[in-house]
Amino acid sequence: MYDLIVIGGGPAGYVGAIRGAQLGKKVAVVEADRAGGTCLNWGCIPTKALLKNAELFQTLTKKAATFGLAFENLTYDWSKVIGRSRQVSDRLAGGIEFLFKKNKVDYIRGFGSIAAENKVEVTAADGSKQIIEGKNILVATGCKSRELPPLPFNGKSVISSKEAMVLPQQPKEMVIIGAGAIGVEFAYVYNAYGTKVTIIEMQPNLLPVEDDEIGKELQKSFTKQGVRCLTDTKCVNFKDNGDSVSIDVEGPKGNETITADVCLVAIGVAPVLPGGMEMELDRGFIKVGDRYETSIPSVYACGDISGPPWLAHTASFEAIQLVEGLFVEGHTPRKVGNFPGCTYCHPQVASVGKTERALKEEGVEYKVGKFPYAALGKAQASGDAEGFVKLLFGKEHGELLGAHIIGDNATELIAEMGLALEMELTTDELHSTIHAHPTLAEAIHEATLDADGHAIHF
Repeated sequence: MYDLIVIGGGPAGYVGAIRGAQLGKKVAVVEADRAGGTCLNWGCIPTKALLKNAELFQTLTKKAATFGLAFENLTYDWSKVIGRSRQVSDRLAGGIEFLFKKNKVDYIRGFGSIAAENKVEVTAADGSKQIIEGKNILVATGCKSRELPPLPFNGKSVISSKEAMVLPQQPKEMVIIGAGAIGVEFAYVYNAYGTKVTIIEMQPNLLPVEDDEIGKELQKSFTKQGVRCLTDTKCVNFKDNGDSVSIDVEGPKGNETITADVCLVAIGVAPVLPGGMEMELDRGFIKVGDRYETSIPSVYACGDISGPPWLAHTASFEAIQLVEGLFVEGHTPRKVGNFPGCTYCHPQVASVGKTERALKEEGVEYKVGKFPYAALGKAQASGDAEGFVKLLFGKEHGELLGAHIIGDNATELIAEMGLALEMELTTDELHSTIHAHPTLAEAIHEATLDADGHAIHF
């Protein structure tokens, strides 16, 4: 009998399994697709490869002259662009399989369902079945793209993010419904290669969960890049024409019909529940307690399947907390508190903590510090001076409440802000931390100074 059976091999599943094995436990992972889950195979990793390709191509086509470069007949091979992202994904998924072997985790391919307490039924691709037994079961089956009922996925004219990563032909026109991270990332990728892209978003700004100023700044940048952004706009009618899609929209500038070769639906995610015994759900996701326990004894759940935030890094955090709660004496599992959110379009967007909108709604008194990339020597030297850092501090004590960055390498810079938030650092402590020159991180130091009214370089 296993000490732990994990159903699902994504960022929650494989991390939980490896941590359990490190603690000396006998562990098995049941995975229907491939190790790494959506993140490594169809999400985080392959999209970043596509985004890097797009950024490089956009730099060569739009900014070459700035760097004193010139090209004649610069072209790209779409199949190789897609192929590189798949190679990166395959390499990393293979790495997870190696880690399973290294840590003596049994890797079982098949669809896992909870047959009974302490029992998991595994159905292999050929239809054969086996029952494995475990003292504890961790459900980490994740999510899939959520369909828009009037416009179901068909893999050609109406697609999810999975198909967007492997389209055999680049569309001439694409409409994207939803301006969250997935929507804006694919908008950036396809626009960079010349696809005419329109984003439709019901909320007033792109990236609605981010600070309002960030969403507005990203929309300005996207508009300059050629992406048409229809915010505060509703889709009222849909028609799948087979080789194209037509959508009637209502927005601030009136009503119109948008037609495109491909419609990418990026309106969120839906849970992928395991089969077998039913668990108590909360809005479709598995409901868990303080120790990540479900309504079935000895069955636990974490990651995307247990609800938001739907992020790989929070899923891994939860898995470690859950497993150490099971097997480390005296360990009390923590739930996700502060966490970074990252969007990898260009300019990048990253944040941690409260938005200004949230602080106003909560009636919290705060002060704002901002610093533009345009005032950074490193940003100017790199030819990428778009964006800003915005920090929010408590008015009375100066503690960091939230950090919001839009610009080059924002997703790397946000780690310092996550640590500052976790350690409850104040403006005084950030003031006294010397930031190297020239770096983009200087913007954090200057934004902190600005909150107290004495930024040096702005």
